[in-house]
Amino acid sequence: MEIYQPSDDSFLLAESVKEVIKKDDFTNVLDMGSGSGIQAETAIKAGINPKNIVLADINPDAIKLLRKKFPKSKVILSDLFEKIKGKYDLIIFNPPYLPDHEFDKGADTSGGKKGSEIINRFLSQAKKHLSDNGIILLLISSFTKGIDWQNYKKKLLGTKKIFFEELYVLEIKK
Repeated sequence: MEIYQPSDDSFLLAESVKEVIKKDDFTNVLDMGSGSGIQAETAIKAGINPKNIVLADINPDAIKLLRKKFPKSKVILSDLFEKIKGKYDLIIFNPPYLPDHEFDKGADTSGGKKGSEIINRFLSQAKKHLSDNGIILLLISSFTKGIDWQNYKKKLLGTKKIFFEELYVLEIKK
């Protein structure tokens, strides 16, 4: 399985991660769908102790890489929250968000028929793992359709236009 390499979406999300960590004190962080680990790296550079970061990914190749890169952090092979325990003050997720397309059906980029199927599963499972005052940083695209926001409160933190789409980073709370 191919490991998602940082791109415009990753860098946009990383900027928000940096800004949010500057403003708040997070005890524990979950980097969901870690891929190459760019969001965990950003969190560590912004002052989060690596021991307080959990990295999770569904890709066994990504897990091997992440265990080497982040020996002090907990790294878990998991389909979303399947093997995740506990509550987190900050959950970071750059999900596969593009709708299935004949030229793009990769597990690292395709979020299902509408692009929101993985996001909707994530949002329904995240409530159990988000601390009372915790936040989620979620990246989505203007191509992502059919998101079920499930009564979360949303705030737009960043946007970036690329080609024919626009990327958005949202801060989400219970």
